[in-house]
Amino acid sequence: MNILPYIIPPMIAVLVVSTIMSIIYKDKEKKDKGFVLNYYRLTYRRRFIRTVWAVPIVSLIYIALYRFSDITSNEYKIIGVFFFSLLLLDIGYNYSKWKKNEKK
Repeated sequence: MNILPYIIPPMIAVLVVSTIMSIIYKDKEKKDKGFVLNYYRLTYRRRFIRTVWAVPIVSLIYIALYRFSDITSNEYKIIGVFFFSLLLLDIGYNYSKWKKNEKK
């Protein structure tokens, strides 16, 4: 089963929407307290916390994918490395930006 047609279009859509949202909220005031659904309205501290909370969710999605999908072992490993690499990069980026903005 070739899963690339199911992965590439959503990834392109996410990148386009993410770019548009980051441009729209670039100079807007960021919130550090209260509930905010939109990720781009959060401070880097809150983005970091939200990303750390995503670790168990991504793990559960990965386990569900393993349990209920019909993909090969190599595809499963590639998807796992991709998911967790993105998660670790996002955690590191948000942490470094949070500490950098905290010094200002």
